[in-house]
Amino acid sequence: MALIALAADKGSPGVTTAAVALAAVWPRRVLLAETDPAGGDLVYRSAAAHGGPLNPNTGMLSIAATARRGLVPDQLWDHVQPLSGGLEVLVGLGNAEQAAGLAGLWPTLGHSFAALAESPQAAADVIADCGRIAGDTPAVDLFPHAALVLLISRTEPEAIARVRDRAAALGNKLHGGQRGVATMGNPMIGVVLIADTNNAAKIAGQVNDMLVHAQTGARVVGTIADDPAGADQLAGRKRGRLDKSLLIRSARKVTADLYQQYGAAWSVPTQAQHGQLHGQMSGQMHSQTHGQAPGQMPGHAEAGR
Repeated sequence: MALIALAADKGSPGVTTAAVALAAVWPRRVLLAETDPAGGDLVYRSAAAHGGPLNPNTGMLSIAATARRGLVPDQLWDHVQPLSGGLEVLVGLGNAEQAAGLAGLWPTLGHSFAALAESPQAAADVIADCGRIAGDTPAVDLFPHAALVLLISRTEPEAIARVRDRAAALGNKLHGGQRGVATMGNPMIGVVLIADTNNAAKIAGQVNDMLVHAQTGARVVGTIADDPAGADQLAGRKRGRLDKSLLIRSARKVTADLYQQYGAAWSVPTQAQHGQLHGQMSGQMHSQTHGQAPGQMPGHAEAGR
């Protein structure tokens, strides 16, 4: 897999938290990209690998000038900053006004994100935090280049109704044809529910049945625990065993299930990449487990976009 785009229909269901949690446990080298046109959060919440603040001018803002002259996937790394735990991040825009600088460039970015997995020098998957996609947000132009679009939703009735309608609309937009055809479409549209672990399986089954019945073409692909304590640990605001939190354990389950179902279609990383990734993740979990503020971990679920 190359590009995995995460988004929400409305409100703050926890897109940023879900994106960071999935990136933190992703089994291959991964680039976390803040692609929300309304602006990113990491620059305000996270520390860079050198211990100081992230540079708000290096990331989506700096890539705008490069992309206008054409963008080779490996050039993305010139705009990436490592966070204190080792996670590699493309920092988002500072505010919605800066999105004007990326006008017309979103398809170019999407193509480069998707092609990064095939880079002979520094291959990586890209997890893109696209924020809310209600209205005519240009981040939707990334979706045709994605292998998987994940809609993040909470489980209140109104949230479920909105994600059903949004999934159907996206299926029609991305795949065309009649409703229901999107089942075999590319990119696949999945739903990830932020749910209480006590009834996560039951409600996931109910929502999935609803999506099927409505012929949206989307399916529930997993649930991430509604775990404020774990999210605070993820953000570095609270000490504790992050690797044992419900949040991280559920994120691991989602990634494992995705790899079990779609892994055959994903390119296999080299042995060197395996070693690099193992070391990176060991460093991340070591700092988190020992109570150090994990600079790569922004926002709890309620604060996520």
